[in-house]
Amino acid sequence: MSKHVNWWSRRLHRWGALACALPLVLVITTGLLLQVKKQVPWVQPPTQRGETSNVDPDQSWADLLAIARSVPQAGVESWEDIVRLDVQPERGIVKIRCRNRWELQVDLASGAVLSSSDRRSDLIESLHDGSFFSEFVKLGVFLPSGAILLALWLTGAWLWYLPIRTRRINRRRFAGNSG
Repeated sequence: MSKHVNWWSRRLHRWGALACALPLVLVITTGLLLQVKKQVPWVQPPTQRGETSNVDPDQSWADLLAIARSVPQAGVESWEDIVRLDVQPERGIVKIRCRNRWELQVDLASGAVLSSSDRRSDLIESLHDGSFFSEFVKLGVFLPSGAILLALWLTGAWLWYLPIRTRRINRRRFAGNSG
């Protein structure tokens, strides 16, 4: 039994590592970038602070749309071009996330644009989980790669333990033979 487990562990470890190598490199690289997204402005723009915090917003929905339209890089013509509004009263801002991954940070009191930059973290996240490519790739490539990675971890742990187990068995045999 043990010889079959060892043989299969080695085979699965060898071929599994090859099968999931490319998706794994992408997942690791994007995962590292996502870990530091708050520290690296290239990944995600740092969150600004408005003039005052915990204020009732002086900007209406129409004002926010007009402000977003006034920034050419945002590419906003209508509400359909806006993916999300992230209102942060404690910071006195609203983040306007646009369909083209552009992010505007607007002061809730004055309506001034405090930050206007590319937000790459959403793109990196979609690469990380495979949804950037398609739902099929996400579930048909990245999900199996994750399962294979789990199997690699299990077979790797077994292959790591094997020499320890063999030494213990040999010590017992030697101790039994010498007495």
